[in-house]
Amino acid sequence: MKYFTLSCCLFMLVSCGEDDQTQILNGNQSNVTTSNLLESSYNGFKLWMDCDKRSAVRFEYFANEDKANYNRHSSFYFDPYVSRDCQQTSTASYKTPTGSTKYDRGHLVPANHMDSSTIAIKESNYITNILPQAANMNRGAWLKTEEIIECYRDIEPLYITGGALYLENMADTFEPHELTIIPSHFWKIIQREDDVISWLIPNNNDAKRGVLDEYLVSVNTLERVTGFTFDIPRGLKNTALTRSWENPKGCDKS
Repeated sequence: MKYFTLSCCLFMLVSCGEDDQTQILNGNQSNVTTSNLLESSYNGFKLWMDCDKRSAVRFEYFANEDKANYNRHSSFYFDPYVSRDCQQTSTASYKTPTGSTKYDRGHLVPANHMDSSTIAIKESNYITNILPQAANMNRGAWLKTEEIIECYRDIEPLYITGGALYLENMADTFEPHELTIIPSHFWKIIQREDDVISWLIPNNNDAKRGVLDEYLVSVNTLERVTGFTFDIPRGLKNTALTRSWENPKGCDKS
């Protein structure tokens, strides 16, 4: 097992606005017991695995200035650092039942943010970092959050954490992977020196890039539904932005 030390300090945060999804989420609590998670560290990121679900439920990394552009791997791999009993049993694409939502092999930590290291970019394609993501969401709202990180990391260092949630029973299962439950939502927090932004995005094909702002939530909401506690001043946890950060002009998102 390799160990990744988070040496960068967490930043002070500022947020504003109202938590638009509070009414939708009222009554929902995380079904993850955080004390039983397996923490696994890689070159540049960390994952927390729920072995019962064969899924990572949290990821964490720092995004610094983009200084390299190693090619993303076309293949996916089993994770040599995690027991096979704790990860999916296939690296193949998700074969969705006829008439159901099409799912991509969606990254938690995107390969594009690990492209300064040949090792890290390969590790981002370990199946432990992959989950079924609705195609429109993966290529839409979720991708837009990744592009925001890609743009702002060239301005200042960013701290990112996020993960998968199981707030609803999802109909689709993937037997070859031994996934009997798939995430209903994905969440993400981006923290920079003087600001924070967070989303809770449903894992469905309605979550296109144009509606990302609908999924802005407070950090307090994410603490409640994930079961995790984030190192953010209490007074800043109860509010949410009303608009996602605009990408700076001329940003290279590749």
